[in-house]
Amino acid sequence: MGQEGLSMRKIREILRLKFACGLSNRQIAQAAGCGASTVFDYLSRARTAEVSWPLCEALDDEGALEELLFGAGRSGEPKRAAPDWPRYHEEMRKKFVTLALLWAEYTQEEPTGYGYSRFCQLYREWARRLSPTMRQIHRPGKKMFVDFSGGTIPIIDRETGEVLRAALFVAVLGHSNLTYAEPTLSQDLPAWIGANVRALEYFGGVPEMAVPDNLKAGVSRACRYEPDINRTYAEFAEHYGLAVVPARAGKPRDKAKVEVGVQIVERWIIAALRHRTFRSLQELREAIRPLLDRLNARPMRRMGVSRRDLFEAEERAALRGLPACRYEMAEWKRAGVNIDYHVEFDHHYYSVHHSHIHAEVDVRATTATVEILRAGKRIASHVRSSERFKHTTLPEHMPASHRAHQEWTPSRLIEWAKKIGPSAAEVVEEIMRRRPHPEQGYRSCLGILRLSKRYGPERLEAACARAAAFRGYSYRSVESILKAGLDAVAPRRSEGRGLPRHENIRGSGYYN
Repeated sequence: MGQEGLSMRKIREILRLKFACGLSNRQIAQAAGCGASTVFDYLSRARTAEVSWPLCEALDDEGALEELLFGAGRSGEPKRAAPDWPRYHEEMRKKFVTLALLWAEYTQEEPTGYGYSRFCQLYREWARRLSPTMRQIHRPGKKMFVDFSGGTIPIIDRETGEVLRAALFVAVLGHSNLTYAEPTLSQDLPAWIGANVRALEYFGGVPEMAVPDNLKAGVSRACRYEPDINRTYAEFAEHYGLAVVPARAGKPRDKAKVEVGVQIVERWIIAALRHRTFRSLQELREAIRPLLDRLNARPMRRMGVSRRDLFEAEERAALRGLPACRYEMAEWKRAGVNIDYHVEFDHHYYSVHHSHIHAEVDVRATTATVEILRAGKRIASHVRSSERFKHTTLPEHMPASHRAHQEWTPSRLIEWAKKIGPSAAEVVEEIMRRRPHPEQGYRSCLGILRLSKRYGPERLEAACARAAAFRGYSYRSVESILKAGLDAVAPRRSEGRGLPRHENIRGSGYYN
């Protein structure tokens, strides 16, 4: 109701701007800082009371003008009882509840009560008097705030005696404040994803949104307006059907729930364990769980109920169900397909069909499998291998006659090597001979031949001669000889260094 919000001084100014200056109602509203409907209401009252400008001497007194415009005057209106603001504030925390709905319910109880604008104004004035954290309204099932604690708990390694520092991952649901915490020795991507998965399982459901800090495990590039979410974290969010909205950098209020949650966890868990000695991460986990359950069962001072009780009463039903299968963490990498139709990941080489040579692909690796995707479509899948610098090759990926493509062949590489010298040709031929398929040696051979651009053909030939003398048939051996300048030192070739003759050993003629 407009007359409850404007002083008599402003009302006099509205009358002056209309009758003396001839402004429109919209212009007057802009000048007076009120709504056009409010201006219309005051001017209608003035016309009804036959008030003109300038005001007569009898109306110079503000009380007299107020009496003329508002009858008994605003001060004479019956005093309305204040609405039950704590109850309405609690209702506002519930999903889909708005001030318009609460005002409609209020008018049913108090037909002569406040108008909608005044009701909203009084509620906001009441809410501003609460603490900053209480003023935030978090609807059930809406947000989960996640972060790592600053405080740590020492773990003494049983075998080495080394002291390790375990931080706590903390997740807090916005509405009920139900808290989850677990120790971790690292804050890298696997630890981050694993902790998020177990937090959702502890809550028994999925909220609409996760609000992390701008840590590297969750956010690839921090930005106030368009942060880049780590691809693995984004895949985790897609699996569980939640949105990831990182807190703005330098805006602690965006994640005030978890900031307070971290403080509470540090006080009621980390501090409570200060006199205990732990020898393993699992031992620490087992010690934290009963303390966490006790924390969630304690009544909250302002709310009067425990986190667990509020969660069971109002938030559990608002969470979406967990998916049928648990998310399995995957690492992502952008890579190129080499001319040997293999892709490198974690120092191992995995094959794709030879038609994808030189293509840019995405590698998605879990603990068990390695998938290779091109333009979002999977083109190869392999069992993950821990063997360094080895090859995993599927026969169907190989070209006919063991050729990667028409341009590169074993014979062409050997001919190229012969132009540098016989020792270079010997090294190249031996590398391909030792592989199950010659194509698997292309990468090493090309690397060796390209060293001539950096060190020159003469030095490369000398380095290959020294590598051959010591059976160092690899790119790394030749490169290290050149880097150390050992190509200038004549090798001592042992007697009978040549290859033994056998019908199963392929010579250079095999490739022609």
